Amino acid sequence: MTAQQFDPKQTTTLETAEKTLKQNVQNGSSQLADDNKHKKVGFVSLGCPKNLVDSERILTQLRTEGYEVVPSYDDAGIVIVNTCGFIDSAVQESLDTIGEALKENGKVLVTGCLGAKEDEIKEVHPGVLGITGPHAYENVMQQVHQHLPKPEHDPYMQLVPDTGIKLTPKHYAYLKISEGCNHRCTFCIIPSMRGDLDSRPIAEVLNEAKRLKDAGVKELLVISQDTSAYGVDLKNKTEFWDGMPLKANFKTLCEQLNKLGIWARLHYVYPYPHVDDIVPMMAEGKLLPYLDIPFQHASKRILKLMKRPGNVDKTLERIQKWREICPELVIRSTFIVGFPGETDAEFEELLEFLETAQLDRVGCFKYSPVEGAAANDLPDQVSEEIKEERFHRFMSLQQQISEKRLAQRVGKVYQILIDEVDEEGAIGRCFADAPEIDGVVYLNDDTELKAGDLVEAKIIASDEYDLWAERV
Repeated sequence: MTAQQFDPKQTTTLETAEKTLKQNVQNGSSQLADDNKHKKVGFVSLGCPKNLVDSERILTQLRTEGYEVVPSYDDAGIVIVNTCGFIDSAVQESLDTIGEALKENGKVLVTGCLGAKEDEIKEVHPGVLGITGPHAYENVMQQVHQHLPKPEHDPYMQLVPDTGIKLTPKHYAYLKISEGCNHRCTFCIIPSMRGDLDSRPIAEVLNEAKRLKDAGVKELLVISQDTSAYGVDLKNKTEFWDGMPLKANFKTLCEQLNKLGIWARLHYVYPYPHVDDIVPMMAEGKLLPYLDIPFQHASKRILKLMKRPGNVDKTLERIQKWREICPELVIRSTFIVGFPGETDAEFEELLEFLETAQLDRVGCFKYSPVEGAAANDLPDQVSEEIKEERFHRFMSLQQQISEKRLAQRVGKVYQILIDEVDEEGAIGRCFADAPEIDGVVYLNDDTELKAGDLVEAKIIASDEYDLWAERV
């Protein structure tokens, strides 16, 4: 271009056009980002394995409808927080998480146990878009549709596995067999949140279990609020599964899970008399010889205040009988110290019970008032200092018991299910170890394995919580 051809107006016009073009590109990118956000959902899952299963079901429905689940607040068009509300610390964690999601994203739906306390949530976080209670899958999806319309998608291009979306590793999965609970333990508000016992049809449970097995799951973790009460509400209803008539009850379910040929581990087993019928099945290798029974205490008076089974002598007799039938049986339990009215003598009863029962795996909680729990109104609340002192004495004793029982496994050979492998070796579990809550088995320098492998290994060392092994 020559000097005579130079036109400042033309230059200004070109610059303006260039700026407009850039702005249009930016606007287009922004619009595209907004459009993409309309398909994306953030998800935070808090609480116990039962809550995790609820999260898996919601996530499965989201993916089925074409939504993308993203791990970032920034990328999400809306965030769902599945809350826990069992104890005060869990309530606070849920409220804090809701607050964080509101701050980082602004569009938040709340579901789960704390959702049963809608007024409490709205008082702290009035900006949430919607609130639903536990296992309210359809209501959650209706709220998602209201604020984030269904994306257009090709269902053949966005296939969801038959097992649904799982938040656990591929080799193990939680199998929830019922909702709710018929008990009214004075320290617990679960029935007010999740309702009375509501067992799933036995064919439905077994169909899910088979799909999981076919997808490569090696271990089923059977869970509910009250696992051994399964089917009570169905009154032994008969259904057909795989061409067989089956009655919906705990023993039948266990018998059928055995036929899948994979590990089945029972959690949250209330010590009804019919639990005795399951132990011989464990001795025969039909179920993992593992019982998770929350005994909660050993004082008859405290158990009565808790509205829990109170015949401690009979409990000890049953434990002895179970071990005679199935010597390899591992018993996990949980206990509460500092329950309202617990005296020094009653705490000593609890320690004596531990010494006699010699339980393999034990968790301990300091009593914590939960809004709405009947135990809050009991007299003689225990101070935090005494709770803390009793907690440490309890755990110190149980640590000694656990160390002694684990030492008895040295020299024995077990199947080990591998959970992870790193540069130092493999980490797995034997039948005695539930994931996340129990100990592990280390296979040092064994780096050729992969998660999900089942191997034979000899135990060579132990400590208070874990084992070390070598492949045989």
